Amino acid sequence: MHPEVVAKAERARQAAKVMAGIPTGAKNEVLQRIAAALNERSEEIIKANAGDLEAYRSRPGYSKALYDRLLLNRERIAAAAKGLLEIAALEDPVGEVVGMRLRPNGLQIGQVRVPIGVVGIIYEARPNVTVDAAGLTLKSGNAVILRGGSEAIRSNLCLVGIIQEQLRAAGLPEAAVQLIEDTDREAARALMRLNGLVDLLIPRGGPALIKTVIENATVPVIQTGAGNCHLYVDEGADLEMAAAITLNAKTQRPGVCNAIETLLVHEAVADQFLPPVMEKLLEAGVELRGCPRAASYNHAVKPATEEDWSTEYLDLILAVKVVADMDEAIDHINRYGTMHSEAIVTRDYDRARSFLNRVDAAAVYVNASTRFTDGYEFGLGAEMGISTQKLHVRGPMGLEALTSLKYIIFGSGQIRR
Repeated sequence: MHPEVVAKAERARQAAKVMAGIPTGAKNEVLQRIAAALNERSEEIIKANAGDLEAYRSRPGYSKALYDRLLLNRERIAAAAKGLLEIAALEDPVGEVVGMRLRPNGLQIGQVRVPIGVVGIIYEARPNVTVDAAGLTLKSGNAVILRGGSEAIRSNLCLVGIIQEQLRAAGLPEAAVQLIEDTDREAARALMRLNGLVDLLIPRGGPALIKTVIENATVPVIQTGAGNCHLYVDEGADLEMAAAITLNAKTQRPGVCNAIETLLVHEAVADQFLPPVMEKLLEAGVELRGCPRAASYNHAVKPATEEDWSTEYLDLILAVKVVADMDEAIDHINRYGTMHSEAIVTRDYDRARSFLNRVDAAAVYVNASTRFTDGYEFGLGAEMGISTQKLHVRGPMGLEALTSLKYIIFGSGQIRR
């Protein structure tokens, strides 16, 4: 086994035992201290991040989308700090009694929320995840082992160093938040197989990373899937609203998992809707790939291939398809989507309800941008990822997602006969 990974997992195990019993006030205080330290030392963080950005620019296969995910500036650092304060302000789920019922024999049986224990997270070039994961695991009484990508190693080392300093200053175990410094793949594989030391593993990244974790992990995994998200513009939709949502969902931040990758348009409104919207998208730098009818509206639209319908571009690229009706749109979404975030623009209540019921995804929207699928936007303070599976949790994963339930039973001497 990997010496660094095993040693840090063992320390995390001990730290998790301590964190499980830390009072809410003490957890909130350390989150507030970390938030203040991030703001006070933003220049130090930006300097470390600049080293990552410079190194990444010289790598082959440079991507604007990945560069954007890697970037830290004052605004993003302040947002991360604000997220910690939001987490501190949330109700502590640990110790919450979920239901209590009286049995005929006099036993009172209920459930209580408890921390999961040691949470491992494997992620790529998103140093903001370091802060979010630390905040959520600390508030929920867990310990976390972070294994970020090599692209962000300088940023992550700086951030974790600041977090650990504040843990020490608050009298809490610094091993509650640890970073695997070895960015080699073997370190990640070792983390995936630490049964008995790691209780839960969460991968955050592209399809290749998630596939690797699912296929190689022996510890329990919560799958956070890719975001091949769709927007469907229905017959009779408010086309001005639809245009605004389309532009926002594609261009506001294209390199994230909740941006749309495919636009589906009912044939009854295609002639009126697509020409002006395509012009706006092209002006915003979006490359369009369309079905034959969609391509007929603008000579700049490239023919879409079968691969385009299933691709998460994470870039200023959008596939466009004209559909005969909502049934075709839903069939397309359920076939090519990744069960992440899907949206419809419609004026018809019954059709909206049908779309909500029939589309299989973690988040389904009516008349709103998919860009809201986010822990902060959902009032969770931050997120550990967006679960696209159906077991335990689904959608943005906040504090409750990092707890389990155990039964508590109160008796008065009952014995089973």
